[in-house]
Amino acid sequence: MWNERYSESAQIWSGRPNVVLVEETDGLTPGRALDLGCGEGADAIWLAQQGWQVTAVDISTVALERAAKHASSAGVGDRIDWQQHELGKSFPDGTFDLVSAQFLHSMGNLPREEILRTAARAVAPGGILLIEGHLGFPSWEHDHHPEIHFPTPAEVIADLDLPDGEWEVLVSREHEREQADPEGRMTTRTDCTVKVRRLSGVN
Repeated sequence: MWNERYSESAQIWSGRPNVVLVEETDGLTPGRALDLGCGEGADAIWLAQQGWQVTAVDISTVALERAAKHASSAGVGDRIDWQQHELGKSFPDGTFDLVSAQFLHSMGNLPREEILRTAARAVAPGGILLIEGHLGFPSWEHDHHPEIHFPTPAEVIADLDLPDGEWEVLVSREHEREQADPEGRMTTRTDCTVKVRRLSGVN
């Protein structure tokens, strides 16, 4: 399905990194980063440009091939390891100083809560898990996909089932942002941000 979606046009997304990723990683010391659902690679490329060594994951081989070309053109191809995974069935090896899941939503049976719990286990001591999600459909879609649930920040944190005393919640908030609809008209959407830090010394 996602290969078909990406094959519909030469570019699906804006090519710019997600605003919340830029804001919430400001001041972090670059290390190893994991980008879940990397799409055409804008976030992974931006992280690599900031000095991160990035593992970038997507289910779509079309998206990954496109992202790798963009990274090469940006001069950071050697800082990004592109991996194809159907999250929920396979997951990258290793631990990371930053794990980013930006708008990890999908039609169909996506075990999002399970994936995010696995993502938390992949965070190194002292590292950050950053989750950005929608809180509803855009106005022009009118809930066409009722199987998709958009959890609140509190629900995201509860679903992570983080061990007591091992994590610190840094951000848990809802916020509005402007987005253009398919006709180019600006509309307001509500999203949510969760940012948690695994405490140093926790293995």
